[in-house]
Amino acid sequence: MDALILARIQFAANISFHILFPTITIALAWVLLFFKWRFHRTNHNAWMQAYKLWVKVFALSFAMGVVSGIVMSFQFGTNWPGFMERVGNIAGPMLAYEVLTAFFLEAAFLGIMLFGADRVSPRVHTLATFLVAIGTTLSAFWILALNSWMHTPAGFEIRDGVAHATDWFAVVFNPSFPYRLTHMLLASGLTVAFLVSGVSAWRWLRDDRGEDVRLSLAFGVRLAALLIPLQILAGDLHGLNTLEHQPAKVAAMEGIWEDERGAGLRLFAIPDETARTNHAEIQIPYLASLILQHSIDGEIQGLNSFEGEHPPVAPLFYGFRVMVGVGLLMLLVSWSAWWQLRRSAGGLPNWLLRALVAMSFSGWLATLAGWYVTEIGRQPYLVYGVLRTSEAASAVPASMIGLSLALYLVVYIALLISYVRVVFLLAEKARGERSAVRSDLQAA
Repeated sequence: MDALILARIQFAANISFHILFPTITIALAWVLLFFKWRFHRTNHNAWMQAYKLWVKVFALSFAMGVVSGIVMSFQFGTNWPGFMERVGNIAGPMLAYEVLTAFFLEAAFLGIMLFGADRVSPRVHTLATFLVAIGTTLSAFWILALNSWMHTPAGFEIRDGVAHATDWFAVVFNPSFPYRLTHMLLASGLTVAFLVSGVSAWRWLRDDRGEDVRLSLAFGVRLAALLIPLQILAGDLHGLNTLEHQPAKVAAMEGIWEDERGAGLRLFAIPDETARTNHAEIQIPYLASLILQHSIDGEIQGLNSFEGEHPPVAPLFYGFRVMVGVGLLMLLVSWSAWWQLRRSAGGLPNWLLRALVAMSFSGWLATLAGWYVTEIGRQPYLVYGVLRTSEAASAVPASMIGLSLALYLVVYIALLISYVRVVFLLAEKARGERSAVRSDLQAA
């Protein structure tokens, strides 16, 4: 592989590892705030026990996200110097706004949130939790604003080959930003909903059936059942926006080569970029046009209309189907569990509990698949229509990039395994802490 491909793979590996943890912390902060609110409203100690477990998971995820984010930011200088040289006047301020408005807010109140429950008043502690939640959402706001601008750039002009902002409101609220931000926030909510319900189901199967486990399990299931239809709607709107601004990406996602009126939805195919066709294709007639154009005879441009300017087809085609497939599985599992909770006071059957355990990190899988579709779909551009990826790459030798990539992958795999193990160890430890509290109360 040449240096450009290796640099792209390395950045993809870094951002793939990094995005896993903000996907948890963005929504988990709000879940923790809900647990605190329920505790204050009901004075039911089980809500505080749930809070104490999941605030530890939040702290672990936040630390992993910060460290991996620092590693990723260094690559702007080492592997992609042309990015900041050409569009740094726009990217730099937005990254700075994220630090000033989000990271500082999180850092200032995170200590109170993690260690201040017994040192400050309940109101101050709840306020700290609220401000940390605001910080995580602001962080997503600025990062998604920059990322969306790279897909649908607006509010700028090019002078001497360098981008300069002419309208910061148009830069931030660019055409794809509202859809991309909504889609990401809902993805974070679903990731946390299945993580909470999956870990709680695992505890229940291990005969850890305290009231905090029951409440957490029910909460996670209901949150997932509520958010997945909203995510499907947001995904449809996002798809229509992408069709308007990046039609080549949609053509690759759908595996459509020629301009088609009344295009069918390819359920499965093997895209062949050399022959510019699909093999073993299975499709439902007219459905792609109905979904994308909301018309049975709507026309969709094919990849041959963008020859030399469209992204790699296979990663988008398969990645999109992985994302949708996981989403449909989320819908099936969450609604089945929600229905079972409504009709039975005895809880969930073991087969459904095991399904929830298996789905604990399904949000990660869907998020990564969707992220690959989004980012690979921007190729061959780094900033769509403005800056090509090859123009921003550095002259670092391929051998050096390959060596650092291998080291990154080894470290990331080890950290990921450790993270998952620690999450379940924290859940197991929570049972012993609850038993110790109960013994102290009985002794008193």
